[in-house]
Amino acid sequence: MTEDILVRLRQALPGLRRSEQLIARVALEEPATVAGLSITELAARCGTSTATVARFCRNVGFDGYKSFCLALARAAVDESGRRYQFGVSEGDIDPADSTRDVVRKLAFQEARAVEETAEMLDLDEVDRVVTAIIDAPIVDVYGSASSGLAAQDLGQKLRRIGYFANAWTDAHLALTSAAVLRPGSVAIAFSHSGETEEALSAIETAQKAGAFTVAVTNFPESPLAQISDAVLTTVSRETRFRYGAMSSRMAQLMIVDVIFMGVAQRRPEVVAESLAASLAAVEGRRRPRRNGS
Repeated sequence: MTEDILVRLRQALPGLRRSEQLIARVALEEPATVAGLSITELAARCGTSTATVARFCRNVGFDGYKSFCLALARAAVDESGRRYQFGVSEGDIDPADSTRDVVRKLAFQEARAVEETAEMLDLDEVDRVVTAIIDAPIVDVYGSASSGLAAQDLGQKLRRIGYFANAWTDAHLALTSAAVLRPGSVAIAFSHSGETEEALSAIETAQKAGAFTVAVTNFPESPLAQISDAVLTTVSRETRFRYGAMSSRMAQLMIVDVIFMGVAQRRPEVVAESLAASLAAVEGRRRPRRNGS
């Protein structure tokens, strides 16, 4: 495995058995400590058997406990170095933290979300999505709550460069739009968990209409990912105060910009003309700055 084991464990969590989830959570919370434990010690700490630990290692992509511990040790060293870079001892926010601590920890988490998303992104999938958008008569984008912000951002970016793109955050409007998509259209759903009913229903409806469907989610084995034609995976972390919702939004916006730039690169002249026209349309709405007091 070439990717960060901590990323892999977080993404694998929903699909693991309950006993394996406990092992994964302990490893995520204390990677350096777990890396130094024997398989018997880790099993005892998690209240399970050595056979369960061995099975867990295989299920997350390792051929044995030793290779799992080596990857965990490397990840712990890397994580420690990155935290030192941001001046934080650990990534979670505590109620007693100062404003400076909160700012540094948020910066650490959001920077890691963008970096890890870029590292883990399947570039072949990006190219498939970009190609589908370029040839699409309509692009529908779906998202609820914070994922709706990313959906709206992608929708307005595509509209600004001349594409017929809709961004839907209302479940009923999303379904009615998805139902009348033409074959060859593209439907993109943003959902951190990949389990949001609104996103799943919209994508299923769009598929029936003949659209090419795309999931943008943090969990590549989620229900949304499994039913979509292409999957673009974000990487972000849930924490005590769930500011994973913030870092997940940053990771999703990273995906938005990657898609937008991919489309823009393919048609630079058309994009430049469309951007100039849209800028000119709003230029007259700006009020001049006041001089003096």
